[in-house]
This record gives sequence, structure tokens and C-alpha cells, in this order.
Amino acid sequence: MPKKGRLEEIFSKAIYSDDPTLYSVYYRDFDSLLKVSLSDFVRASENFELIPASRVMRITKDAKVLYSKKGPQSKQS
Repeated sequence: MPKKGRLEEIFSKAIYSDDPTLYSVYYRDFDSLLKVSLSDFVRASENFELIPASRVMRITKDAKVLYSKKGPQSKQS
């Protein structure tokens, strides 16, 4: 069985061991970078069915960056 990726670990911890509203998810939406709470992202993405994990660019909790995808940065909104 493959090891869980960093993204899956963060989502799992936030949902089952913490308050997912404290986390912010930044994801690509065409030419924009959208910011939503982790719980809103899970609902909107329907568990990564509508918004794949590959579009997640960064996850923060408070001011701490927990996950950041390497590559070109899009503009924030």
C-alpha cells in the first residue's frame, strides 16, 4: 500500500483531528488563485472529484504554510 502524500495527511488531520475552518486552501481556477477554507474546498471539490488535488497550490493554517506546490505562482484573489 503506498504511503499517503503530504496533501492527504493535511486534509485527514484537519478533518478528523482539528477544525478544518482554521485551514485555508489556495487552488488554481483558470488564471486565478482562489482561497477558501478547507471544509469549503472539500464540499466544492466533492472530495477531489470536481477539483483535482493537482490544482491545490498551497494550504495554510493561521499564517503557517503547511503545503506549497512548486511551480509558477498565479495571482491571488
